[in-house]
Amino acid sequence: MRSKIKTIRARQIVDCKCRPMVEVDVVTDDGHLGRGCAPTGSSVGMFESCVLRDNDPHEYHGLSVHKAVDNVNKIIAPALCGMDVSHQEEIDRLMIELDGTPDKSSLGGNAVYSTSIAVLRAAAACAHQTLYDYIAGKSIRTVPVPSFNVVNGGRYADLTQPFNEFIIMPYGASDIYEAVEMGIHTFQELEKILTSYLGRRPEVAPSYGYASPSEDAEVNLALISEAIEKCGYTGKIGFAFDCASSEMYDRETKKYLLKGKRVDSDELIAYAKMLTEKFHFVFIEDLLDEEDWEGYQKAHKEITRTNLIGDDFIVTNMKRLKKAYEMDALDGFILKPNQVGTITEALQTYAFAKEHGLLAIPSGRAGGVIGDVVMDLAVGLQVGFIKNGAPRSGERIDKLNFLMRTCDLAPGCRLADIRPLLKF
Repeated sequence: MRSKIKTIRARQIVDCKCRPMVEVDVVTDDGHLGRGCAPTGSSVGMFESCVLRDNDPHEYHGLSVHKAVDNVNKIIAPALCGMDVSHQEEIDRLMIELDGTPDKSSLGGNAVYSTSIAVLRAAAACAHQTLYDYIAGKSIRTVPVPSFNVVNGGRYADLTQPFNEFIIMPYGASDIYEAVEMGIHTFQELEKILTSYLGRRPEVAPSYGYASPSEDAEVNLALISEAIEKCGYTGKIGFAFDCASSEMYDRETKKYLLKGKRVDSDELIAYAKMLTEKFHFVFIEDLLDEEDWEGYQKAHKEITRTNLIGDDFIVTNMKRLKKAYEMDALDGFILKPNQVGTITEALQTYAFAKEHGLLAIPSGRAGGVIGDVVMDLAVGLQVGFIKNGAPRSGERIDKLNFLMRTCDLAPGCRLADIRPLLKF
């Protein structure tokens, strides 16, 4: 049944970090509503689609998005109204043409992406399906294994931890309910261990995990391992890193920060390799700078006990993923559709990964929202595991509840078995 777009309207709202973001409503001629918004990250790759902001110092410190909102209401909406809401590729292609820039900087990637997601949700509503069933095209059979960002790196008053996220993943859980409990239980136990180690309660970091207690990643992993052991989960929980190394990379000297000193890529690769031989790692994300192609190629040869993943390195861009595949530089990528700017482009990148045996790991952004579309993508695409964030703050808890609710509502649904994907 054809259903045409009747109205499109955008507005400014705020994300979980109180930064302005674009939200778009798409309403069809038969009254179905689709709503989409554009979260943004803390670690942002230089090749991501543009987040168009107003740069007005008198409003939200320059972060307001009225220009992007106006672009939806005055340019995108008139062009799309009357189009069949189910023609996602045609709609996304028209927005790309309307923008006319490689990074969607004319209309704003946040304007285009929010509209793209709103169209997708409206199409699912017209089909009288959940969004994840609409994406899957069939009944779902599994929900992905969640991961938990428990310790956050960054610059603190007394130390700098260059690795951005220390993540645990309950790959040995029997079902989604146990997986969620394992992550939460370990997170809670870790607070006690960090309190004992520091002599005070650990700080809450900007991404809602605990602030790093040490500039040495090995120390952090040992403390997390202690929490896992005390909870009785040894052999059932693996580690992951989001290194976000571009954030700490010095492009002039081509040096990385590690344990308080500057090192070259060879030293960083050797350190990461040592950690993977000592601890069980499911994946390591963005180990190197987003332009260090040769370094990634070498790392992929050297580090064999984990999956090397690109986030800022790939930015959900099929051309970059294809180049990395041809160079044999990684094992997969982080799927963040707002990085590339439309759902069509994101799904094309996913399709390339699937066809070539690469992992696709859906992830929210630091500036997240309740009801993030990446959860529908994760379930609809039937991926093995995802990045969830720390088990603290409403929009992150919402993702866990989404997985449990979805599993309960789908007859015969179970937790994905990711053991074939592990390299340790």
